[in-house]
Amino acid sequence: MARFQYSFQTALAGLLGVSFSFVLSFGWFLVPSAQAAVLPLAMPGISQPVAYLPPGDAITDPRALLRYSLPIDSPEIRNVQDNLEGLNYALRTKQWGRAKREINKSAKLITRKRSAILEAIPEDRRSMAAPLFGKIDAQLEAMQTALESKDVDSLWTGRRTTLGLIGELEYLMVKGFPYEVPAEYDRLPQLKGRATIEFKMNEGPVTVVVDGYSAPVSAGNFVDLVKRGFYDGMTFDRAEENYVLQTGDPDGPEVGFIDPKTKQYRAIPLEILVEGDDAPTYGATLEELGRFLEKPVLPFNSFGALAMARPESDPDGGSSQFFFFLFEPELTPAGLNLLDGRYSVFGYTVEGKEVLDKLGHQGGKILSAKVIDGLDNLVTPKG
Repeated sequence: MARFQYSFQTALAGLLGVSFSFVLSFGWFLVPSAQAAVLPLAMPGISQPVAYLPPGDAITDPRALLRYSLPIDSPEIRNVQDNLEGLNYALRTKQWGRAKREINKSAKLITRKRSAILEAIPEDRRSMAAPLFGKIDAQLEAMQTALESKDVDSLWTGRRTTLGLIGELEYLMVKGFPYEVPAEYDRLPQLKGRATIEFKMNEGPVTVVVDGYSAPVSAGNFVDLVKRGFYDGMTFDRAEENYVLQTGDPDGPEVGFIDPKTKQYRAIPLEILVEGDDAPTYGATLEELGRFLEKPVLPFNSFGALAMARPESDPDGGSSQFFFFLFEPELTPAGLNLLDGRYSVFGYTVEGKEVLDKLGHQGGKILSAKVIDGLDNLVTPKG
């Protein structure tokens, strides 16, 4: 068996008097206490290393990342979502006045902008929105009541439930697949939407959502391999605490999936959708494109982010090997771990974080993997 190894150019240590530790196998920087990261030397378009501080309250919730990555155009529903996503800071710090303002603002927005929100939903689905609006109104009213008694547990539960309903409303707004995948990838499976995968690990169940809207080729390849039972019984051949949990290397000399029809190695391109772009870029890292500081729609911000593994020298050399990113905010700050833009994220773990945490310490095995929702979004090559 073989697994892909990685190494990147090391960065300048001690810049501005800051001490850094480095992990070279994936090429990101462990920052023990300084809470800063340094860009590697000789990056295209960057003449010298620069130090950056991570944002104070980056989004690390996988469900929030999935909500924000939906291809919709409704500033009204996004404003409601922004208020409720941001409520977590007020609740954590018990700033009751701020929490009241954000809850009240959300309630007013969802009422006053209801017509505009409905218009963003295709007409044949608008009847499905009515019960969602009713539930959102009820949840926000219950949160206003809970705020009066400073019932933190009820507020957290209400926020989570309301955001889930907002997500369902946003999902109704998606108007088909938003772009054309380059024809050169027609030979590969593609996911034209989302799918949910349930893993049964030796330590327990793990549920992931893979996002074909942002990574149709990477997600399609993964769903196709799950459907084939390719990962059933596979062990994690790389398990590193606060780092990665990797698998997908089959027994024998091959390091990826051999298509039984073509008898060829199925190579998957590096695929990254950047915020503001209409479609993903293929075949090159963002740094190679001179876009190192731009943000992917699916970033390595969340514990259990799923990404394609690949040889360091070949952006388009991935196949079946993938890894769970074991995000540690103190060591790999969101947006500054230097994996963003270098590897294709195609989904997030939404349940089973504690299982991945155990596996990251000791390794383990995938007993089975099954597509439990969204298989109809998989488009397989003809012929």
